[in-house]
Amino acid sequence: MECKDAPAETIYDVLHDIEYRKKWDTNVIETFDIGKLTVNSDVGYYACRCPKPLKNRDFITLRSWLPMGSDSIIMNYSVKHPKYPPRKDMVRAVSIQTGYLIQGTGAKSCTITYLAQVDPRGSLPKWVVNKSSQLLAPKAMKMMYKASLKYPEWKLRHNPHFKPWLYPEQNQLPVLVLSELSLQHADSLENIDESSLAETKDDRGEASDEDSVN
Repeated sequence: MECKDAPAETIYDVLHDIEYRKKWDTNVIETFDIGKLTVNSDVGYYACRCPKPLKNRDFITLRSWLPMGSDSIIMNYSVKHPKYPPRKDMVRAVSIQTGYLIQGTGAKSCTITYLAQVDPRGSLPKWVVNKSSQLLAPKAMKMMYKASLKYPEWKLRHNPHFKPWLYPEQNQLPVLVLSELSLQHADSLENIDESSLAETKDDRGEASDEDSVN
């Protein structure tokens, strides 16, 4: 996606800023950081809405990032953490490899490439697969871009100097021991059969792209 009037640095900040995500990401139910591994890697929790009547999904992911001049990469994959087992009210999905490549194309423009290799678990209806590939991902990208246009103003009013993804000394997350984590394999999770469910309108999940960020 070509992002006009949105510098690569702003897109990078928006994708990192967990407090701002709670404002613009209409699919998020709950998200928080669990702990850090290095200055450029951490583990976090993300729960998101799915179209009704499907169960909502959640993830535990190990995320790493690498700024490279005007370009940057943010990648994640699913891990298991002993303190955050699958919840009964969610389906634990698996990120096999998910992330963003942000490439600066000018002082106020960039290109963003989104890769999502995700196993949502469950035997999903065909309409879910079609909707996810054709609608949800592009809509999420558009929503993120619109949020990036409002981010500089929002950040000025919300702890403007706090950017631990840029300044590691600001990161007060507990240090995780790598041996506590293990790769989350999809076949080790319960497989929920949702293949017979019919689509219904999810008013909360279908929020307008024009939703304001305050």
